[in-house]
Amino acid sequence: MDSKRIEQIKKQFDDVIQTTEQGNVEYWYARDLMKLLGYTEWRNFEKAIGRAKESCETSGINFRYHFVEVNKMISIGKGGQREVKDYMLTRYACYLIAMNGDTSKEEIAFAQSYFAVQTRKQELIAQRIAYIERAQVRERLKESEKRLSQNIYERGVDDEGFARIRSRGDQALFGGYTTRDMKAKLGVKDNRPLADFLPTLTIAAKNLATEMTNYNVEDKDLHGEISITDEHVQNNTEIRNMLGSRGIKPEELPPAEDIKKLERKTKSQDKKMIEQTNGFADEE
Repeated sequence: MDSKRIEQIKKQFDDVIQTTEQGNVEYWYARDLMKLLGYTEWRNFEKAIGRAKESCETSGINFRYHFVEVNKMISIGKGGQREVKDYMLTRYACYLIAMNGDTSKEEIAFAQSYFAVQTRKQELIAQRIAYIERAQVRERLKESEKRLSQNIYERGVDDEGFARIRSRGDQALFGGYTTRDMKAKLGVKDNRPLADFLPTLTIAAKNLATEMTNYNVEDKDLHGEISITDEHVQNNTEIRNMLGSRGIKPEELPPAEDIKKLERKTKSQDKKMIEQTNGFADEE
């Protein structure tokens, strides 16, 4: 998500902030938040609110401090009005709703970041969105490699063979650099996965090549280490050539911050947010 888009969405969230009379708690109305998160029907959004309440209780926090049910009047046709149910939601409540949403939607990923950071500074939101996107791609690569491991095991290749196949794929993607070479180049310890230190683009490239290998192994019913290695090398070579046509050499991209370190930092921020978020009980 580019900075212009982040700024645009941020303004939409800022514009609907409410403040209690005492000025002690910022809150959002659920029906305003529903539209910002891409929901079109209240009944579906209320299910997400229910899941968020359960998450709140699981954390040992009384959800009533963060989800306050209210009724309000809305305009209907011909100048009429009718009463509907709504909720006043603290920042923590909004965050829990976003955490129970589909993070592939940019509105949800933004909302997670927006409500998690203590301030609404655009650069902090951008950093957190970048982490979410990278973590999602990293998780997809894990699933693809797990599937490849299962595929080749069923076709007569053991764990050592899988390691060799994956290493040959890396060598093709990184222009001759082996996995060990890339770890040395990027300063990655031997006991850590290389992908935890790769930028999002490179992780996505590895994932696409692995998915292509999975597809052809299954579709062509390939067996044995040699034929599967040839397939994986060819797919990584194709991905490298595609990147090269756009002037990108994966082995020359700078390393990204350790994704495990970012995960710990994010969890720490979330914990701090919970501790610092005021609930409506503080107004009493």
